[in-house]
Amino acid sequence: MSAAKPSAMIRYTALRLLIFVGCFFIAGVAVHFGLVPSGLGGSNVVWVMLLGLVLSAPLSFVLLRKQRDELSEQIVTKVDRTKARLDANRTREDAVQ
Repeated sequence: MSAAKPSAMIRYTALRLLIFVGCFFIAGVAVHFGLVPSGLGGSNVVWVMLLGLVLSAPLSFVLLRKQRDELSEQIVTKVDRTKARLDANRTREDAVQ
């Protein structure tokens, strides 16, 4: 396993988190200034978090397409290597028997 694989996952996760934090902040400002209705009773923080999630999901989908494709390629490569290793082990076991 090379060092590039975990860093791609960490980079993708960090970018997703950064987008969420930005959307959370924007939603909080919008609720504070009355541009978006506030939550019921004491649920304002939960409401702002939900707004942040709803805003960040499509943004992450569009903005992080390149990183997601790179990560997907790495996962497919790893799965293919694992399958090849399993097939080689299975063939060796069949040859021994």
